[in-house]
Amino acid sequence: MHLHSFLNYLNPWIQLFRWNKPTGRLILLIPAAWSLWLSPSSPPSIKMFIMIILGGISISAAGCIINDLWDQNIDRKVARTSKRPLVIKSISQKNAIISLIFFLILSLLIASNLPNGNQNLILKLSFILLPFIVLYPTAKRWFQYPQILLSFCWGFCVLIPWAAQEGDLKGVSLFTCWLATCLWTFGFDTVYAIADREDDKKIGINSSAISLKTNTFKVVSVSYSLTILLMGISCYFSGISIIFWPLLILIFFIMQYEVRVLEKKLNKVKQISIHFRNQSLLGTLLLLSIILGKILYINL
Repeated sequence: MHLHSFLNYLNPWIQLFRWNKPTGRLILLIPAAWSLWLSPSSPPSIKMFIMIILGGISISAAGCIINDLWDQNIDRKVARTSKRPLVIKSISQKNAIISLIFFLILSLLIASNLPNGNQNLILKLSFILLPFIVLYPTAKRWFQYPQILLSFCWGFCVLIPWAAQEGDLKGVSLFTCWLATCLWTFGFDTVYAIADREDDKKIGINSSAISLKTNTFKVVSVSYSLTILLMGISCYFSGISIIFWPLLILIFFIMQYEVRVLEKKLNKVKQISIHFRNQSLLGTLLLLSIILGKILYINL
C-alpha cells in the first residue's frame, strides 16, 4: 500500500478518535497532571506519568467512539459534526464497535498495571466511570444541563491518578482539585456548546448554552473564578512556594478576559475554537505553575 493510500485509510480513524484535535486530548490530561503533582507523594514517577497519559488517551478515544455511535442521526443535522466518519460512512458501525472494545480493553489493562500496587481502588473507579461515559452522549436528549454529566466524567481524571499515586481518596487537596476540574469543564464545554446552539434548538436537544440563555457568560465567568479559587485552596493544602500565587492570579485575570472577549465577538464560532484552545494553554500554564511551586517548596 502506498503511503498516500495508507494515510487516506487512517484519516477517518484519526477523526473518529479525535486525534486530529489534540486540544481536546490535552485538556483531558491536564487535570490528571494537576492531581499527580498535588498528591502527597508528588512528584510522580516517569512510569506513572506516561501510563496515566496513555490511559487518558485510550479512554478518551473510547468516549469519542461511544459519542459518535449514539449521535449518528443527530450529527448529520449539525454543521460542525455533519462530516464525522460514522455519518458519512467512511467507517462502518461494526468496525467502530470493534475499535471501541479494543480501547476499553486497553484502558482496563493500563489501569490494572499502574504502579504503586493500588489496582483495586483504580479498577473500582474505572468501573464506576464506565456507565457515565456510556450515558453521557444521551444526556442532551433528557437533561437540560448535559455539561454537568460531562464534568462529572472529567472529574475522574483527578480521582484515578490520585488513587494510583496514593491508594486512597482522602484530603482537602483532592476534593478541591476535583471540584475545580468539574467547574472548569462545565465552563469550557458550555462555551463549546454555543457553537451548536442554533442547530441544537432546531433538533430539540439540550445544552447548558441553551438552558442558561442570557446568563451563559456570567455562569462561565463564575465557573472559572471558582476553578481558580479551588485550585488555590488545593495548592495551599498541598504545600507550594510563594512564587505560585502571582501566577495563579495572572491566570485568573486572563480567564476572565477570555470570557469578556468571547462575549463581545460577533464571529463566535471562530472565537469559541480560540477560547477552547486558550483554555488548554491556561490549564497547562497552571500545571507548570504548580510544578514550579512544588519543586521550590520541596527544595526549601
